[in-house]
Amino acid sequence: MKKVILTPIMNYEDKNAFVREVQEAFQNSYVAEFGPFEKKILPEKDIEESFSAEGSEAYMAEIDGERIGGTVIVINDKTGYNSLHLLYVKSDAQNAGNGLKIWKAIEELHPETRIWETHTPYYDKRNIHFYVNRCGFKIVEFFNPRHKDPHQTGETAGNIPKENNYFFRFEKEMKYPLHGI
Repeated sequence: MKKVILTPIMNYEDKNAFVREVQEAFQNSYVAEFGPFEKKILPEKDIEESFSAEGSEAYMAEIDGERIGGTVIVINDKTGYNSLHLLYVKSDAQNAGNGLKIWKAIEELHPETRIWETHTPYYDKRNIHFYVNRCGFKIVEFFNPRHKDPHQTGETAGNIPKENNYFFRFEKEMKYPLHGI
């Protein structure tokens, strides 16, 4: 199995490529489920919020020098409670186990992590399968009109139509001795 190399995003060109590719991957996922949609499902401002979050680390993911995706994670060195903000596999690199390879590289990069957290929309069955069945996350919360995400307001809810704007929150507790906890 070829290993993923995570390379920090250090320049404008890499950041622009990341934004373009993550938007394409998320858009294709939404369109596959609901059909054509004129707005960007993942607005650039939402991506920028992840890049600028305190403790943020952004990486391009490569195998044999070829970019296959990327990730933005947020690390809290004091608590060990870290967040996966974005993880994407380029549209032409999907269905080859690359998402799991990227996730394993993230885990190896931060073995001190006690708990990982991430979110995904309810409609994205592939992501739900990926996080629960492949990566070992557990669904711990379901955000919907009767249980709103306190971090999402009208401004930060992105462009997903209200009828499809439901999210799961996942956590993965990392176990000793693998991660020294």
